[in-house]
Amino acid sequence: MVRNESSQEKTGSNGGSAGVALAGRTRHAGTERPGSPGGLARYVLAATLARSSDGGAVVAIVLLATTSGSPGWLAGILGGCITAPHLFGPLIARVLDTARDGRTVIAWACVIHGVTLAAAVLLFPLAPPLIPAMLLIASGLVGPLLTGGISSRLAAIAGPGRTSQRRAQGWDVATYGLSGTIGPSLVAAVSAWANPATAALILAGFTFVAAAVVKLLPSSPPAAVASEVPRPGRTLLMMISSGPLRRTLYMTVVVAMSVAALPITAVASTGGLGVVPAAAGLLTAAYGLGALLGSAGVMIRPLRTDADPLMTWLAAAVGIALCGAALAGTFPTAVAAFACAGVLNSYFFAATLAARSEYAPPAVRGQVFVWIGALKITAGSAGTTLAGALIAPAATLPLYLASGVVILAVVTSLLDRGRERSAA
Repeated sequence: MVRNESSQEKTGSNGGSAGVALAGRTRHAGTERPGSPGGLARYVLAATLARSSDGGAVVAIVLLATTSGSPGWLAGILGGCITAPHLFGPLIARVLDTARDGRTVIAWACVIHGVTLAAAVLLFPLAPPLIPAMLLIASGLVGPLLTGGISSRLAAIAGPGRTSQRRAQGWDVATYGLSGTIGPSLVAAVSAWANPATAALILAGFTFVAAAVVKLLPSSPPAAVASEVPRPGRTLLMMISSGPLRRTLYMTVVVAMSVAALPITAVASTGGLGVVPAAAGLLTAAYGLGALLGSAGVMIRPLRTDADPLMTWLAAAVGIALCGAALAGTFPTAVAAFACAGVLNSYFFAATLAARSEYAPPAVRGQVFVWIGALKITAGSAGTTLAGALIAPAATLPLYLASGVVILAVVTSLLDRGRERSAA
């Protein structure tokens, strides 16, 4: 791509028509200037399709196993096969920072995810469970490249200005919210109309379209030569030794684990709120709508404060919202508290995306995005499990504990930042 641009400059300096033709071909190949609306629109489409497939796949697989008469433990294992490998995604993320064209890496990740998911679904009724399980593990392993990996491309698309970067991060937050709704909803609708296998195959098709769109994103050259890019372990140590990235890491994990208690609490607290159990869906819908409103707010009025302190105060706001949801004594109050938590979590998420982009060294930006994204997904799963285990004594106990853990992380970050200032 650099050679194409050099050739374009040389040809253009001669004033010939060949320079115009070459420039047109170069732009068509996806090298338009950063910040162009077309590049961001394609990013939103690719990210939404890929993440819808990643988020909906586990629902489709569990439904497929359950409706086929398989025991519940097998459905759980197969679902775990596609989610647990996300934790190991950072081990393959280095290729994002070493590849000549990171778009190709992400496009291949989309294709691998789709092929292995489709193969697992088609082979499930024909082969021993071990074979679909292995295919789902392969699908889950590239999952972080569809989440954090795609996000690492945003800096090259949004343009150099902080305002344009922050506005684009609002769009990125929106793709997570949309895909978290589209994926499971599509699985539910198609399963009712046809069957879970068809739903899973449609999700696999999403990744193929996403792969094609990813290749149309604006390109950017590698930030460093491959030999200068550290291995995943060294990258993690670098993140821990860097104050802003360290705080981004542990605050992302804590908040993700804490908000994961909301759906479990929504189901368990309906009795105390005097509503039918089905009303839990309205609470979770309020949270999802709040998240979309929060991402829209970031797009309309991008965050202006430095990402590091901003994360701290937004995390504190999320913790207070979780406590408010626990204290809600009426159903309308609970709906408002859940919606407020969704809004604030979207703002917090946007701040963490800004922190990853602004504080990560360019040579390891892809690995930083994938490391934090993978740990966030793992923390969310752990939070759901812990909330389910703690729900028995009191329906709101998980939210009180989650709020306390978030506030503890906020205090830790304040002390952490203060120690750095005093040392300087």
